[in-house]
Amino acid sequence: MAFSVEYYHPKILAEIEDWPVEVLADYARLLELLMEHGPNLRLPHSRSLGDGLFELRPRGSPGIGRAMYCFLVGKRVVVVHAFVKKTQQTPDQDLKLARKRVKELRNV
Repeated sequence: MAFSVEYYHPKILAEIEDWPVEVLADYARLLELLMEHGPNLRLPHSRSLGDGLFELRPRGSPGIGRAMYCFLVGKRVVVVHAFVKKTQQTPDQDLKLARKRVKELRNV
């Protein structure tokens, strides 16, 4: 596995661990694919949201999860935000928060 995964804050990992079991299991599977393939992972597993922000797209019968992440130097993946979708479209506030965190990481 070429890429390592980190979390912007421990609360993000705790949020993911509270997801429904089926969604969490799919997240674990997709995370392994992400660590192996990095930025080459594409739809339906991952999608670019622009400006260096990507989303991992786990799903299960109870719902759909989203884990937003970016790539940093040294084959590092940082998950900056995660949530379970309640609507078809990703809420603007979730996108703004994720973009803000990516910007913070890149300016350090």
